[in-house]
Amino acid sequence: MKYSTGFRSSVLRKVLPPENRSVSSVAKEVGIRPVTIQSWLSRLKAGTLELDGEGTESGASQREASEKLKLLLESKSLSDEQLGEWLRRSGLHSEHLSLWEQELRNIVTDRQQGLRRENSELRKENKKLKRDLERKQAAMAEALALLTLKKKADILLGRDEED
Repeated sequence: MKYSTGFRSSVLRKVLPPENRSVSSVAKEVGIRPVTIQSWLSRLKAGTLELDGEGTESGASQREASEKLKLLLESKSLSDEQLGEWLRRSGLHSEHLSLWEQELRNIVTDRQQGLRRENSELRKENKKLKRDLERKQAAMAEALALLTLKKKADILLGRDEED
């Protein structure tokens, strides 16, 4: 099976410094044989294979958040053996999943912070409106009391309403 340059680079980066992970653990993680990774390492040392500078950047990073979430959820239901095959079929790398998970976590966190901020502003506005309403109700009650007193005073003093 032919693997993309980006996929090979991402696998080799896991085995090379600074990660220095074992070939067998990386092979198990991505679902390929250790011999394949050993072959890539040999070719890299011989100079017939170059690491791709982009690695995790591909069409996969251009996907919509909803599609990333769907793929993440789908990947969580797979065993380690099935995950490697599924990643290859989907044209993805294992790094995409962790990057997407963090990206979606950030989106949710940002959205929650925005909602909290909006909620706080609405509470402040509501509190201000309640104070204004209470003040206006008190002013109306005072005006009504003064009007009632004026009418009673006019009746007692025998003044006409037209005066």
